Amino acid sequence: MSLLSKVMDAAFQGAGVKAGLEIWCIENFQLVPVPKSSYGKFFSGSAYVILNTVLLKSGVLQHDIHYWLGNDAKEVDSVIASDKALEFDATLGSHAVQYREVQGHETEKFLSYFKPCIIPIAGVFSSESGDPGSESYRVSLLTCKGDRAVYVKEVPFSRSSLNHNDVFILDTASKVFLFSGCNSSIQERAKALEVAQYIIENKHNGRCEVATIEDGKFVGDADVGEFWSLFGGYAPITRDVSCTVQKPEIPSRKLFWINPQGKLSQVGTDPLKKEMLSSDKCYMLDCETKNFVWMGRRTSITERKSSISALEVILNSQDRSTGNHIIFLTEGSETAIFKSYFDGWPQTVGLNLYEEGRGKVAAMFKQQGYDVKELPEDDSEPFIDCTGTLKVWRVNENEVSLVPVVEQAKLFSGDCYIVQYTYPGDGKDEDLFYAWLGHNSIMVIPFSENYLLFSTNQISELVSLLKHNSCCYAQIIEGKEPAQFYLIFQTLIVLKGGTSSRYKKFISEKGIADETYAKDKIALFRVQGSGPNNMQAIQVDLISGSLNSSYCYILQTGASIFTWTGNLSSPRDHDLLDRMLLLISPTWQPISVREGSEPDVFWNALGGKAEYPREKEIKCYVEDPNLFMCTSIEGERKTSFIIFNFTQDDLTTEDALVLDCHNEIYVWMGHHANIRSKQQALTLGMKFLETDILVEGLSLETPIYLVTEGHEPSFFTRFFEWDSSKAQMHGNSFEKKLAILKGQTQKLETPKRSSWKASDLSSTGATTDRSRRKSIISNGLGRSVSPASHVLGSNFEGSNSRRFSSPSPIVRKLFRSSSPDRGIAGNEASPDSHRNEIKDGSLVSQLVEPISNSGTPSPFQVDESEVDDVLETFPYERLKVMSDDPVTGIDVTKREAYLSHEEFQEKFGMTKKAFYELPKWRQNKHKAALHLF
Repeated sequence: MSLLSKVMDAAFQGAGVKAGLEIWCIENFQLVPVPKSSYGKFFSGSAYVILNTVLLKSGVLQHDIHYWLGNDAKEVDSVIASDKALEFDATLGSHAVQYREVQGHETEKFLSYFKPCIIPIAGVFSSESGDPGSESYRVSLLTCKGDRAVYVKEVPFSRSSLNHNDVFILDTASKVFLFSGCNSSIQERAKALEVAQYIIENKHNGRCEVATIEDGKFVGDADVGEFWSLFGGYAPITRDVSCTVQKPEIPSRKLFWINPQGKLSQVGTDPLKKEMLSSDKCYMLDCETKNFVWMGRRTSITERKSSISALEVILNSQDRSTGNHIIFLTEGSETAIFKSYFDGWPQTVGLNLYEEGRGKVAAMFKQQGYDVKELPEDDSEPFIDCTGTLKVWRVNENEVSLVPVVEQAKLFSGDCYIVQYTYPGDGKDEDLFYAWLGHNSIMVIPFSENYLLFSTNQISELVSLLKHNSCCYAQIIEGKEPAQFYLIFQTLIVLKGGTSSRYKKFISEKGIADETYAKDKIALFRVQGSGPNNMQAIQVDLISGSLNSSYCYILQTGASIFTWTGNLSSPRDHDLLDRMLLLISPTWQPISVREGSEPDVFWNALGGKAEYPREKEIKCYVEDPNLFMCTSIEGERKTSFIIFNFTQDDLTTEDALVLDCHNEIYVWMGHHANIRSKQQALTLGMKFLETDILVEGLSLETPIYLVTEGHEPSFFTRFFEWDSSKAQMHGNSFEKKLAILKGQTQKLETPKRSSWKASDLSSTGATTDRSRRKSIISNGLGRSVSPASHVLGSNFEGSNSRRFSSPSPIVRKLFRSSSPDRGIAGNEASPDSHRNEIKDGSLVSQLVEPISNSGTPSPFQVDESEVDDVLETFPYERLKVMSDDPVTGIDVTKREAYLSHEEFQEKFGMTKKAFYELPKWRQNKHKAALHLF
């Protein structure tokens, strides 16, 4: 039954045609749009409908519908919100996923729309009047739970509300206190700081101090005394009864049919199969803490409403409704998590979406009077500077040997190689190392843990030898090379066989014929690429089945050279064919053959004519990346959950995370994470590929990049709105957030990083640079000193835009460095803080040290004798960031101030007075070198 004919509620008219959030509230039994200025404000006495629209790379709009129910909302409003969400889905084509959100138990996906949190407001939403207010400021106590998505809840303003496990925020008119329970995690404390700053900016207009209170520390601190005085004085917090930590169990999975009478009838348990679902019925998948309602395509909207109502009644009777997440799916719109509960869910590739989705979706909305622009084609382009230098080493047994420049564009399938690419970065040269593993080399070194250790050990030794330990490392396998690998080579020829002694020994022992390429042998090459600066010739099996109508080929025989052009190949492919021919056989005159007019001698060289692919190869679009948090369960690392609407702040230094870009993955290692070595990180990446959490058919040969905190390359940071000053900060997550909150970041020293894009380059500059660098080497290949210097010039400006679409979270401006009332905070310079001076005939730009509003200097900018009068001193070994016995209860942004005169002079080579007279950026450089920042 088609549901598209249903009449759309007038409030939904025009909704869902643009990416972003749209919110409605139930008021007087009607849907009322919520003003954008009020997005993120939810009244506990109301029910809401929320639509999030994402524009996928395919050009298709993806919709998620949430209906949020306040704890004090009327039952009739909750029912209306549920029904309207279902009707809205029907008008959008029954492709949306619906989520039931209950106050205090929201899904992390929902909370990710509103950064850093939502704080429900008592009362009922009204479209006619503003927010209810009071003459006096009401003191409130909030509890913050969660180290990723933060659940904020107001609790009674009483000492009995405090405990040792959570983080609390006490919001008063003049100050915001953050109390950290001794058992709370670093990440929870860091997230609570974001909430505190959100409160300061939104409830205090930025005119409020923040004080951090540590559980158990109450002596000699004015803020601590003030905090406890608000509770009537200090008294110990009652200790929680200790409980045995139970081993996490895999939740059971049961599938029920919801019959027309609203009763559940069990269909099956593990293992579940897709065949158990019928298109004319509704089902409930019970995963204990999470419930899915699957609605068949042929069910009516009435059947769906009754199934949802019946499910809520059943769960209420089992006391599971409040905390359980309920997700509603229509057949065909199943989420990856839902599919993962079924064994062998069929993999479907939506190629038709890529080819037809843009036009169909655009046409549909244009009929409704809306203009929807189609996405441009996503051509391969570099995200790093491609004017660097390239070195290639061949791995032979336990040794590596440098490949001569004239041969480094030729890789043999039976060998392993280490590729070092050095390119200009942010103020210094950056290094990228690839371990390239030929397919036949995998026979020599089995694809196992030993194989992984082999590749990482070899590259680790080389990296250590070259003293490039902060570099980015990637493991790639022949046939799965990322586009960037081809771009830095420009021209690459992959040949069969191998030259290493390991390969020669292997084929000799196995009695395998040596198929190593030689000019006097018959060989077939497939030519591919996107242009002269990105072209490859891949030697393929010498059979007719290796041909494909979408490509061009070079067939080399003992007596002649054939070029074969497929009927579906393009003029660009023909140009690449001519260029590659000059590299492989520059002295031979080719015999040009078009598909369908091949002579017998051509087929004879391939062992006879046979069938081969003749359909057009359709390029699949690559979906937006996903970020996964990794947890440790009994020593075995497993990826556990996805981080929705991720940002740079989700890269917490205590964790290791996996950025899944589908065609490649990145393992990011924080400085304080348990993973320390490349071997461990690579093993984690392999475990991620094996698990395939999103059931997307990830190959075990997917490229794996290893990235360490503070050394993120631009092709990784392009997935974020990246602030380099955050990446260079030291300390744990809480210390970093506290430093940012106090305005102590050095954004002027390390500006936001830009992404490399071919379109950013000046054509004039590129031409000049190209003519200067170009050189011809002995094999006839026009090879520049820098691999792609004739693609990219020296104009390195680029935008910092993300290269993919994603849900747009409602993000408050957190950690604002200045306000009209506080002046310039930390080391942020005002527009007037730069002055230019002429020294030695050159223009020197300096930063003028900021001062506070009162005009008095900072406590840390006084004479050293005064510093010692107000601060206790500690030894350097306890003050440095990575100390085994760190000092607590100090201002972590001013660690150096706690050093004695003598030790300060020894470490910094100057007095404290001389140090504090330096510009702030120079102070921080000294501190960073001594691990005090």
